[in-house]
Amino acid sequence: MKAFKKIAGAALAATLVLGGAGGFGSAQDSGETKEYLVGFEPGAAASAVNASNTVTALGGDVEHEFGFADIVHVSLPEQAVAGLENNPNVAFVEENVEVQAYAQDVPYGIEHIGALDVQQNDGNTGAGVSVAVLDTGIQDHEDLNVAGGVSFIDGEPEYQDENGHGTHVAGTIAALDNEVGVLGVSPDVDLYAVKVLGADGSGSHAGIVQGIEWAVENDIDVINMSLGAPVGSTTLEQAVNYAHGEGVTVVAAAGNEGSLIPGWNTIGYPAKYDNAIAVGAVDENNDRASFSSVGNELDVMAPGVAIDSTYLDNSYAALSGTSMAAPHVAGAAALLLAANPSLSNDDVRAVLNETAVPLGDHFYYGNGVIDVRAAVDAQ
Repeated sequence: MKAFKKIAGAALAATLVLGGAGGFGSAQDSGETKEYLVGFEPGAAASAVNASNTVTALGGDVEHEFGFADIVHVSLPEQAVAGLENNPNVAFVEENVEVQAYAQDVPYGIEHIGALDVQQNDGNTGAGVSVAVLDTGIQDHEDLNVAGGVSFIDGEPEYQDENGHGTHVAGTIAALDNEVGVLGVSPDVDLYAVKVLGADGSGSHAGIVQGIEWAVENDIDVINMSLGAPVGSTTLEQAVNYAHGEGVTVVAAAGNEGSLIPGWNTIGYPAKYDNAIAVGAVDENNDRASFSSVGNELDVMAPGVAIDSTYLDNSYAALSGTSMAAPHVAGAAALLLAANPSLSNDDVRAVLNETAVPLGDHFYYGNGVIDVRAAVDAQ
């Protein structure tokens, strides 16, 4: 480094020894050696050679000389540190602290439904299965690998998410197993972004139908629709039936209308259609979320309260809704298909329903909360 090369090494060598003489012992009795970063005051640095000689005399070694500043990485006996800290030519001495990678967080829902067990013990991460997220799009994110997509929103020609909802849904399905962020139910699926909702979170039946049609034409295995409306559409129903007839597993959020009046069906469309798997939401204690819609069409429940997942600007967020529950089921369907590619969409639905853990009245809980471990084992 420049400052080191400009100053006579002998001067600093003497300063280091004299300034810290009272705190130094011999190399033999100086205590445990540790690594430190030593910074010098401007103009007080010596050449690397002389710094090395000085540190060696104190029972240590210079590990590295940084070029961007007057700082050296050294190994020194602990007893030598006090002397360096008292030296007026030394700006700071700090221990070379170990730094760990931030651990990946496993959202409670992934373990709650048995997906973590399937990933770790079966090596099944959904590879070879394609899942389309019909939503607000998916934004580029370090924790997601989007294989492709399309937009059916006027004025938003790219499938990039400008709302956050679709990116969050996508993370629950397929957040990567990459030691950072969060983990999805089926991290190795082929993930597709199909934008049918705009930046304001709204869309139309026509746009959703176009998205379903695109998914079928592109051989998608599973469609997730964390969207809906209280009013149905013959066109939308026919599109769901078309996808089902082509072998696609269609998963839809039941809705967030709760239980308005005892016995009052609040499930929205397309979840209400016969060929869609309708998903309600529970919390980590398997209590039905107060907002979760109810009705005879409910198939299964999944975690949908305070779900951590990917979000805009390479961030993460905790959101609640049946929109967060549905992608747990879409990811579960992908794991089933990866375990047994010969399963039909009817088979996938049947095994998810049959192996779900019962929670109570079907009108409020469907067949119960999904159990991916049991579903895979049932094949």
